[in-house]
Amino acid sequence: MREGIHPTWYSDCVVVCACGNTWTTGATQPELRTDVCSACHPFYTGEQRIVDTEGQVDRFMRRLRMRDQMQAEADQRAEEKTPLDLPVTELELGTRNEKLLAEAGLETAGDLIDKLASEGDEGLLGIRGFGQKGLIDVKRRLRMRGFEVPGDADNDEDDSE
Repeated sequence: MREGIHPTWYSDCVVVCACGNTWTTGATQPELRTDVCSACHPFYTGEQRIVDTEGQVDRFMRRLRMRDQMQAEADQRAEEKTPLDLPVTELELGTRNEKLLAEAGLETAGDLIDKLASEGDEGLLGIRGFGQKGLIDVKRRLRMRGFEVPGDADNDEDDSE
């Protein structure tokens, strides 16, 4: 072992915790101070006390409250709006298809479902410029929102694209 490169070893180092607990151990310093020890740490004591470092727990709890508040507001908005009143623009069909449907007088999901129920696929395909891809997208988006699509017995063909 080389001489003069090792720190001084104190075999009677006193460790002092913020809770007042002290004990002796070996270390390279004569005295150590700590914030938490096995006598006061919640894991060892079984307490549900939270050791807050720089307000992280408060920040987390604030975010959790905000998330719950936003979720409650979203749920309230969902309850207020009846599904059939859902605007076609919220189905995200693309601006071209949305414009074609609006020109044909189909403004809501209920209008689309009525058109499909009364005239079938040909009702939407009869709209000038509205094609098979648009029809498939409309049916898929309606199903994603939980609507029953009339005359849609063969969903496998529509979902394959």
